[in-house]
Amino acid sequence: MRTPSRRLAPFSVVLACSFLSACATGPLESPAAPVPPTAAASSPVPELRPGVPAGYLGRNLPDSLALLPPPPAKGSASFARDQATHAAARKLRGTPRHALATRDANLDFPQVASTFSCALGVPVNKADTPRLYLLLQRSMVDAGLATYAAKDHYKRTRPFVFYKESTCAPGDEEALRKDGSYPSGHTAVSWAWALILTELSPDQADALLARGRAFGENRLICNAHWQSDVLQGRAVAAGAVAKLHANADFLADMKAARAEIDALRGAGVPATDCESEAAALKVKIAGVE
Repeated sequence: MRTPSRRLAPFSVVLACSFLSACATGPLESPAAPVPPTAAASSPVPELRPGVPAGYLGRNLPDSLALLPPPPAKGSASFARDQATHAAARKLRGTPRHALATRDANLDFPQVASTFSCALGVPVNKADTPRLYLLLQRSMVDAGLATYAAKDHYKRTRPFVFYKESTCAPGDEEALRKDGSYPSGHTAVSWAWALILTELSPDQADALLARGRAFGENRLICNAHWQSDVLQGRAVAAGAVAKLHANADFLADMKAARAEIDALRGAGVPATDCESEAAALKVKIAGVE
């Protein structure tokens, strides 16, 4: 199996910066010494940097370069479909779905932890669900970094660069220009979370999977990815989640997170936020597979 690059590529810099505003810009080294246990975990949690929890898998990630086919070549029928979907997604500027896509572009914790609160029907945050919060943090690292074998190999040009356009997150554009488009890291993270949360709360499976799919497709609306990037991001997520199920620490956090969800079932989440999210999700991208 190929090992991931030792550098922190732009998406993984975003990952690191998402945790407690701790931004790592140097090479990705082996996890630091474990930190003492906290209320959120029963055993020490390794860190990539101080305050930045490491993933569960370390370098035992799925090999996205071996897992995925090459991205569509320019001039191919597949690339023509990517271009058609790009055109359809760009028509949603100024809609509620574009506003949601802009929010979903931000992977910063604590905000991103609440992405699935409405679909789950339970508030997700560090105070109410500390083990679920930690589970999301650590699995984000695994799913996101698992995309980099393919990203670094293919170095696919992103649509906003190809068309000389903008994205819904201008502050990220300089880094994204240097970061391969294929597959989508945001999609890998959101789909991994959707699969994990569906296992934790199967009665909410339809809503959770729909939210996870929408999160990835919002990268089309943000002009940051092609549709084929998004589709293959889900494949990487599935591989990462499969590997996570062989990890004892992940399974322990899953058990604890399930207990937190069960204890909070019925507590509800802010109705206004969920109503606006539901309205945004009704806005569809024409032609999306």
